[in-house]
Amino acid sequence: MWKFLRDVSASAIGTITAVVFLVLLGTGAGLVVVVALLATTEDVEEPTVRDRSILVLDLSTPIRDSQLLDEFTEAIAVESNVITLRQAKIALAEAAQDDRIVGLLIDGSGGEAGMGFATAQALRPALVEFQESGKRVMAYDVDWSEGDYYLGSVADTVVINPMGELEFNGLGAEQTFLTGALEKFGVGVQVVRAGNYKSAVEPFIETEFSAASREQLTALLGDLWQEFLTAVGRDRNQTPQALQAIAATQGFLLPTAAVQAELIDQVAYFDEVAAELRTLTEQEEEPKQQFRQVTLSNYRNEIEDAIAGDYAENKIAILYAAGEIVYGEGEVEQIGSDRLIRQIRDLRRDEDVQAIVLRINSPGGSATASDLILRELQLTREQKPIIVSMGNVAASGGYWIALESDRIFAESTTITGSIGVFGLLPNLEGITTENGITWDSVKTAPLADIDTLARPKTEAELATIQQFVDQIYNLFLDKVARSRDLPRSEVAAIAQGRVWSGSDAAANGLVDQIGGLEDAIAYAAETADLGDNWQIEEYQNELTFEEFLFRTFSIQDTTPLTQEWVKLQTQLQHLTRFSDPRHLYSIAPTLTIR
Repeated sequence: MWKFLRDVSASAIGTITAVVFLVLLGTGAGLVVVVALLATTEDVEEPTVRDRSILVLDLSTPIRDSQLLDEFTEAIAVESNVITLRQAKIALAEAAQDDRIVGLLIDGSGGEAGMGFATAQALRPALVEFQESGKRVMAYDVDWSEGDYYLGSVADTVVINPMGELEFNGLGAEQTFLTGALEKFGVGVQVVRAGNYKSAVEPFIETEFSAASREQLTALLGDLWQEFLTAVGRDRNQTPQALQAIAATQGFLLPTAAVQAELIDQVAYFDEVAAELRTLTEQEEEPKQQFRQVTLSNYRNEIEDAIAGDYAENKIAILYAAGEIVYGEGEVEQIGSDRLIRQIRDLRRDEDVQAIVLRINSPGGSATASDLILRELQLTREQKPIIVSMGNVAASGGYWIALESDRIFAESTTITGSIGVFGLLPNLEGITTENGITWDSVKTAPLADIDTLARPKTEAELATIQQFVDQIYNLFLDKVARSRDLPRSEVAAIAQGRVWSGSDAAANGLVDQIGGLEDAIAYAAETADLGDNWQIEEYQNELTFEEFLFRTFSIQDTTPLTQEWVKLQTQLQHLTRFSDPRHLYSIAPTLTIR
């Protein structure tokens, strides 16, 4: 839709949107928006690739599954720095065969890698294929983090700044526990859950990792670290055992030590790297740090036709489901059940769409929303194949919506599983009592005020809520057992809210095959018996243009009293976010992995 908007003439947009925006937003705001629209529709010279150019992959560039709409300027046509994983892989493949491209620079100096581990794992083979094309690949960073080095180690020459260091100390998980602070401020929290490993509740009730949480994290980090050691060892001609010894004994390597360990090839400043690249581009003397180049994002724009593919009547739809799963419409970067269901229904009715690849990148969310989505997928699967491709994380509710599919693909480093249910039940009895606030209620039945924040839940209330949680959990187990054709007892053993790496999930039957988005697409084409007569069409679970405008430019009451009330509402909403005992979350939203 956004590409269409870019192509509409400035006069048409100025005529139509000026009236609408001036009426909806007021004269001042409307004029600003109209000016922005007009500015973005002027003729802009498309980026071109000059002969003998270096393709530059800035590792800080956000690489996502789909183009999410974070800012209004992104929405209305300004080229975004964000690039999708599929676009990045196609661009690298095209550049490897493009005579105008003579090399690749992997530049980590702009900041941490803008992608998750599974995304990096999916991108890595494309970098390897480029390197195997025979074109020169250099990688440069001031301080090499492990995330950046996982991709940079592919290069023919890995360079570090003389003042830099190489992080090589293994992966660790860190969790913030709020229990003591909540107690200090008089906020009580009660928990209902099904699944011993359902650790999303632990930050609110524990002061350290539980034994179960520590067990699953140790296994998960071990799988991710093994992938790192294996991939880096292959490129640096070292064994995983030798690399593990470096991590255990050194951790952080200064440039000289990194060269001696054969993890770094060259110590140089960026202007010296640029000078080497200028020899590839055969340029005459240029200002230092400059060379003929094109960024991956601009090259992506250059090869739009290759990304779109050849036209065919038969379509394989890639439907992106990224973010927290919520009931209703949801916000940007959320999976709103109503919006996603509409898209699934439209794809079911579209006769040109022969198969659907559902790309999931979600830590979970509402059980109700997840099941509504699953039902729509079930109805659609009766008419056309549905293949699931998992990204960085497809756990809890994200795994629930994967169950109605013909095949599930995951990267070996995908975080999945977390088959469990929980609810956090906060109360403000302590803080209100200490500040002289009292509560009272009148009710017609014992459970009428079960959702109150004024006091902790009684034993009878907790038993009622726990029964509800157990019912949802049993439903989850039944759905997994039916979908995966596993004995229910076996599902119960691997559930318990435990997260699994993609490789472990494949071993225990939760996913079918280790593979990326391209593997899922190929399988969809084969299942639908399309041969070579098909094209890709991508769909995002995004707000409509009208929804986006209203939510972005809605007029707010800015009086001090209203602002304070909004702040209070936000704080209470944060405390009660998980109060509905139907939450299906993995550890992913709160855990920091380093």
